[in-house]
Amino acid sequence: MPRLTPDQNPSPFAAFRYVLLTLLALILWGAMACTFPMGASLTPTLNVTQAYQTVDANLTQAAAQTPQSSPLATQPSPSPDPQVTETPAPPPTRAETQKASPTPWCDHASPGMPIDVTIPDDTEMGPGEAFTKTWRLENIGTCTWTTEYALTWFSGDRLDAPVSVPLTDNVPPDTTVELSVDMVAPTEAGTYQSNWKLSNAAGKLFGIGPNGDAAFWVRIKVIESATATITTTLAVTDTPTPTPTEPVQVSGSASLQPDNTLDLDTNQVNSGSGEDLSFTFDGQNHFLNPIGSAAMAVVGNVQPSLDDCQTITLSADPQPVEGNLPSGTYLCYRTNMALPGWALVSAFDSESSTLDLQILTWTIP
Repeated sequence: MPRLTPDQNPSPFAAFRYVLLTLLALILWGAMACTFPMGASLTPTLNVTQAYQTVDANLTQAAAQTPQSSPLATQPSPSPDPQVTETPAPPPTRAETQKASPTPWCDHASPGMPIDVTIPDDTEMGPGEAFTKTWRLENIGTCTWTTEYALTWFSGDRLDAPVSVPLTDNVPPDTTVELSVDMVAPTEAGTYQSNWKLSNAAGKLFGIGPNGDAAFWVRIKVIESATATITTTLAVTDTPTPTPTEPVQVSGSASLQPDNTLDLDTNQVNSGSGEDLSFTFDGQNHFLNPIGSAAMAVVGNVQPSLDDCQTITLSADPQPVEGNLPSGTYLCYRTNMALPGWALVSAFDSESSTLDLQILTWTIP
């Protein structure tokens, strides 16, 4: 039987063939030994070498038909796609921003810097003196103020001004405009205030402030001329001239519980419209909160005058009751109708959360 010698670096198939042929030769040899009795002269009918060659030839032919693969061959890994760098999107335009966060007001104005181009507050005028008031306003709404919009008298003194003055040019959003109206001072001495707003093409009024509903105004002081003063002095002999009282819109008392509202123009609690103050409790402290364009300021324990409440700086900030508004404290305020007034803290019961107020709101004829 031929001696099988494996290659120095056999392939898996060659090694398998070597083992298989060796096993086959051993099986054939054993079969021949078991077939004939001991001592018999044997002449094998099967040529082992021939059988080996036959099996080897068949295995070689099968191996030639089987595709070979190198065990050391490494399948190349796919190259990663080049990294794609995304170009950042450009910042949104103003129009896109408004679409994403729509502004609730089409018509909304804001005070310019400054709002009073002419005739600052409390400008002194002679009786019957003519003047032109000019305001600077900015369109911060989303709609253009067309020539169908108008500067419109809202309340207070007309001062011989027209009820409305149409705009002469269109005012697009984010544009500042100066609006003027001709007026005449009254002939009698005193303080006069004229409150104005804007009106759109449908006649709806709007103004300034957080909610776009606050009026802007002109306030003047008419002083008597020297001749008028002398005449008045000579006319007064024995009877002193009574001090004129300022006209009062409403006065009275109000008792508030948490979440109650108060209309300072009518002294009605929870009226459902026109509220100027709300009384709230956050679990620890109570607060008086201005509503809409209303504003207020603490003035102390002395009752303020109309002039005091018209000249003091007011704020829309909430006022804490505990520690800041003890009984006997006065506040000046301005209502949503731009009327001045004062409120007195009469009493506060922390156990029942009841706040008692006295109010007085002046009217401006």
